[in-house]
Amino acid sequence: MSAGEAIKSKRIAVIMGGDSAERDVSLRTGEAVLEALIQRGYDAVAIDSASRLTQQLIESGAEIAFIAVHGRHGEDGTLQGLLEMMQIPYTGSGVLASAIAIDKDITKKMVASQLTIADSFLVDESSDIEALCADCCHYPQVVKPVREGSTLGITIVNNRQELQQAITFAQTFDRRVLVEQFISGREVTVSVLLGEALPVIEVVPADGFYDYAAKYTAGTTQYIVPAEFSDTQYSELQRAAVTCCDSIGCRGAARVDFIVTEDQCYFLEVNTIPGMTKTSLLPKAAACSGIDFASLVESIVKDASLDR
Repeated sequence: MSAGEAIKSKRIAVIMGGDSAERDVSLRTGEAVLEALIQRGYDAVAIDSASRLTQQLIESGAEIAFIAVHGRHGEDGTLQGLLEMMQIPYTGSGVLASAIAIDKDITKKMVASQLTIADSFLVDESSDIEALCADCCHYPQVVKPVREGSTLGITIVNNRQELQQAITFAQTFDRRVLVEQFISGREVTVSVLLGEALPVIEVVPADGFYDYAAKYTAGTTQYIVPAEFSDTQYSELQRAAVTCCDSIGCRGAARVDFIVTEDQCYFLEVNTIPGMTKTSLLPKAAACSGIDFASLVESIVKDASLDR
């Protein structure tokens, strides 16, 4: 029996939903993955991780887990740790890489020696917010929760009053907040699948800001794939994405976001569980490489393993 046939004989739990702010997106990702696996002849079942997850995994007889949970308790290493304890191989990055990648501040520090990053400062519970805002004299700035995805809680600010308000807003998502210099340029993303960079995508939202609505509402954003860069710059973006994933220890599928100016490429963040909805970027990049959605899902599940 081949490795592919062996996997088809195992029960695959598609873990989705969860209790993070990205629950709705996760459900859409999970449903699409489940449909693709069943289409390919896999024995797959859906599990919502919002409650009784351990019990559900045991009762389902899960032998492999396809993680489709975005954000907290899915993308931060906690779910990966549970699966490690239960000895259930899973898709995507391991415990440490997941915990690092979801933290925008730590990720920037990890890659700073190899990639260009924007200036930033961290706000936490011990910070004197008024003093930090008074010292911030360069605008605009981008204020974002440290451990949140889908641009939730992000604000672009142009003065001290807006900065203070944005920090307070971001703190409703995370007690730690990153304030980062706004870089004006082209927003691009590079998906990395099993260690190889896929085609570069440029993201052009209709209103200029790639927020939650622009990400998940069909027709509100233009996607240029492959993105139009010189051969040298295009290769550099792909190399930077792979370098980022290697530095953190990502595996499976990941997506790395950048802002590109006339003379520089700035790293933004890495996503270790990219969305798999109809408007998601990883499937678009895969399609440009000739990989249909079902084949993409299959390649990810075949890479499932424990973090060893």
